[in-house]
Amino acid sequence: MQAIEVKSVTKAYGEVTALRDVTVSFGENRIYGLLGRNGAGKSTLLKIIANRIFSDQGEVTVDGLPARENDGAQAKLYLMSEENLYPETMRVRDAFRWSKALYPSFQEEKALALAQQFGLDTRKKAVTLSTGYKSIFKIILALSLDVPYLLFDEPVLGLDANHRELFYKLLLESYGEKPKTILIATHLIEEIAHVIEHIVIIKRGEILRDEPVETLLESGYTVTGAAAVVDQFLQGRHPIGCDTLGGLKTAYFLGVRPDQLPHGLEITRLDLQKLFIQLTNA
Repeated sequence: MQAIEVKSVTKAYGEVTALRDVTVSFGENRIYGLLGRNGAGKSTLLKIIANRIFSDQGEVTVDGLPARENDGAQAKLYLMSEENLYPETMRVRDAFRWSKALYPSFQEEKALALAQQFGLDTRKKAVTLSTGYKSIFKIILALSLDVPYLLFDEPVLGLDANHRELFYKLLLESYGEKPKTILIATHLIEEIAHVIEHIVIIKRGEILRDEPVETLLESGYTVTGAAAVVDQFLQGRHPIGCDTLGGLKTAYFLGVRPDQLPHGLEITRLDLQKLFIQLTNA
């Protein structure tokens, strides 16, 4: 089975441990959401997989090949991040040509077509691009590569709503044309809820949840009603969080839903963003 395997990886920056004994795998032909709060360790994990930084302990393999300083493994993946790997004085169209030399699978014609869709002027130098168009430039590079693993670290940084929607559309089209493993680390959970198939939640450098999105959402529910009635319902139960607004209270749960509720209480499904917030606040 093809996969990126992360095995017992630990990474510290001085006294701060960014990743602590992390073990997780990203299998073939699936879209993953890597979710976590600021400083949770998402970017550190992606950079270790992509050989941008090294772990202190543990190892990463790509289809069985060690990822660390291994051209064979790294040729199978591409990480789009805030970092710009091209000279800022280079024009966009020249970067596309260089990409073909660096990555034989790079499709220059597709990149030019995508640039037109996004409204990116390929005559401009990278240094002159706005924050949004710098992200678009890197998105186009990623989407024009034919590799089995695409990693995105906050890909829609600075993009307006229209361009974000176009990115998700093109990403799904690319996946539909030729399935691959796509890993997206982002804060915009509500936007990618319909895109991702599997969720990995990281909290303070440790894996909190690792399961299909559908499975996680099926186990989540909310109970809402008058605060006194909800408090009575909570006796002997363990919610993952609660919110109170005036005289109303909402409790959030993971587990088997009750067949019956006391009169005056309402049960609803828990959406991915609210579930994430409650899990990472707990």
